[in-house]
Amino acid sequence: MTARDIAPATGKLGVLTPGLGAVASTFIAGVLTARQQGVAPLGSVSQMAHIRLGTREEGRNPLIKDFAPIATLDDIVFGGWDPISANALEAARTCGVLEEKDLAPISSELEGVVAMDAVFDQRWVSRLDGTRVKSETNKWDQAMALMADIENFRTENDCDRLVMVWCGSTEAFQEPSAVHDTVAAFEQGLKDNDDNISPSQIYVYAALQSDVPFANGAPNLSTDLPCMLELSKTRGVPIAGKDFKTGQTLMKTLLAPGLKARMLGLEGWYSTNILGNRDGEVLDAPENFKTKEESKLGVLHKILEPEVYPELYGDVDHVVRINYYPPRGDNKEGWDAVDIFGWMGYKMQIKIDFLCRDSILAAPIVLDLALFMDLAMRAGESGVQEWLSFYLKAPQSAGDAPAEQDLFIQQTKLKNTLREWMGEQPVTHSEVG
Repeated sequence: MTARDIAPATGKLGVLTPGLGAVASTFIAGVLTARQQGVAPLGSVSQMAHIRLGTREEGRNPLIKDFAPIATLDDIVFGGWDPISANALEAARTCGVLEEKDLAPISSELEGVVAMDAVFDQRWVSRLDGTRVKSETNKWDQAMALMADIENFRTENDCDRLVMVWCGSTEAFQEPSAVHDTVAAFEQGLKDNDDNISPSQIYVYAALQSDVPFANGAPNLSTDLPCMLELSKTRGVPIAGKDFKTGQTLMKTLLAPGLKARMLGLEGWYSTNILGNRDGEVLDAPENFKTKEESKLGVLHKILEPEVYPELYGDVDHVVRINYYPPRGDNKEGWDAVDIFGWMGYKMQIKIDFLCRDSILAAPIVLDLALFMDLAMRAGESGVQEWLSFYLKAPQSAGDAPAEQDLFIQQTKLKNTLREWMGEQPVTHSEVG
């Protein structure tokens, strides 16, 4: 195979995060710790995983970071917007994900990541009260202000390239409307202050118009709008979405493929979560929970294919609940009661109690998406990067067929994309090792 012509990762890469709360501050702190103290960036596929090349007998199994021309951790410069926190250090201390002993050695660097004033509208996140917000009230003016922020950051930090990863809150549920049909309609909607345009959509527009790849880490309606798909193509800028795959949904994409592989039936899957961080507070509002619920509910259907296996998965009761419980903070707990059946219809149960740390699981996803989206841009990609579905709860499809939800198929797709770009043959039978 012929390798793709990929521009080298020279100079600095600016990683911009709309939202500088628990996830973003944990991501920044982890990268700073890794590059200053040599602490392994655990959970990061781009940094820790190997990729097998050729047959197993060849013994070629380099690290992905040594195989693909991705930016190094030393190349990264951090920036972002937040309606609440003044800088990454304040955000990290407020969110309480990391202990002070881990923040102290990098406190000056974290404090230096100063939050830009955010585009914020409380109608989309009713439980938050934003104080560090842009003075512009017209949405077109807000988009122009964001584009100015992007260019100022690029210049002031001497960045060769930028990427943007949404780390903000889940917005209220929304269906697409006419303002989202085309770029022209969206731009007119910005000027008209259309109520159907959310803050996250303004960020996507500003990023793409600034030739900055955008990955959506929340279930918001943004990169998956017709106008943004159009803009991504015309500007030649890659996009990816949506919703970081961290705790409970990660468990579903691990377990459901196993049930299907063994042709075990599923009668019901009841999921409930308790969490107490800013995300939990936002999702305590019904209109915001509905956005998250849609993202979580789609996973099982796409993996299990009930239309193909109606006798196994044609009548599954799938319930998702999220409960705001302040004492738990960022340490989310996901309970799953799974009712399955097997030989001769006999019923069995699986119970999962995943005491996870939401931002600890999300932080390496931010890093990988940023590095791989930058790689995609340098490889000449535009439109939806479906090969990054591995990281996302409700991945966007690049074509007519729905995106794959099976984590192991997603892993193969990710690695085979890298192999193809680098002129290596795909591996179709095993990704072990």
